[in-house]
Amino acid sequence: MRLFSRRRNQGSTSSEVPTAQRRAEVIAHFRDFVATRVGVEAYIEPPTPNDPTTMVLVARTGEWTRRRIPDQKAAWALARELEIPVYDVNLTGYPSSMRRWSAAQRRK
Repeated sequence: MRLFSRRRNQGSTSSEVPTAQRRAEVIAHFRDFVATRVGVEAYIEPPTPNDPTTMVLVARTGEWTRRRIPDQKAAWALARELEIPVYDVNLTGYPSSMRRWSAAQRRK
């Protein structure tokens, strides 16, 4: 199973990170984000022609982080594992706190 990868393995090189390691890094990053912020929610972004499915975690302050996820089913499962609310961004949009936080970061 090719978790967290859209490409078929066409012969690995030493610079490629194994899929299991990438998956572990994403999960560790998300766990740390959830553990160190208050009111974290997950927003699933569908794939586009140029980008795979991604999941954005947004804290109550609007601070956010985004990582690639294999598909929407895996994103929903990960959000349940992290015990945080999860939304489809096509249905809900992004929280206004995320837009305010991003705008404030650009001004810095």
